[in-house]
Amino acid sequence: MSYWRSVAAIVAKDVLAEARSREALSAMLLFALMVAVTFNLALELRIDNVLQIAPGLIWVAFVFAGVLGLNRSFAAEQDRACIEGLMLAPVDRSAIYIAKCISNTLFMLTAEALFLPVFSVLFRVPVGSPALWLVVFLGTVGFASAGTLFAAVAMNSRAREILLPLLLLPIVVPVLTAATRSTAQVLEGQTLAAYAPWLRLLLAFDIISVVIAVLTFEYVIEE
Repeated sequence: MSYWRSVAAIVAKDVLAEARSREALSAMLLFALMVAVTFNLALELRIDNVLQIAPGLIWVAFVFAGVLGLNRSFAAEQDRACIEGLMLAPVDRSAIYIAKCISNTLFMLTAEALFLPVFSVLFRVPVGSPALWLVVFLGTVGFASAGTLFAAVAMNSRAREILLPLLLLPIVVPVLTAATRSTAQVLEGQTLAAYAPWLRLLLAFDIISVVIAVLTFEYVIEE
């Protein structure tokens, strides 16, 4: 129980800090909206072609907005010299990873929940399907779980804004592929059986990513 109390305390600290500053959430949401508005103005969209590009646009916005948020997750700790306090705390180092992963997932999901209704208005795409939100959740967990680990790797680099996407994006190709394909099939109104294999791939990646990160985070954070 003390392990999960430590996780909850770190998550509560991150949520409270974000509620006061709104730095990561506002940056992610603004960037995602800029992507949607730019593509909406640049492309001549019709009803027959909007469903072909909507899944890609959704996940392009999510990915780059997520990278912004992940860069802030450990950068804020580093800039304010809080990371040393976390490392000196009498808790398992994996608790820091789990807490940061939960915080990053919450911030990304919040930005996505605010972004999707605006995207729906701009592109006339329905986003109320529970299946779509399941895909978004699984894809976000996979992206955030891997991204949190690589954000810790890039934390001490002066070029962390460049290093993080270079390390992360090749790793999350399975997530982006499965999420984009399943999003497309959900928007097209296909049955669960059609995109169930993609959902299983997302779930498998989420589990494997979290397990590997928990086992390696202690060595990463000490570097």
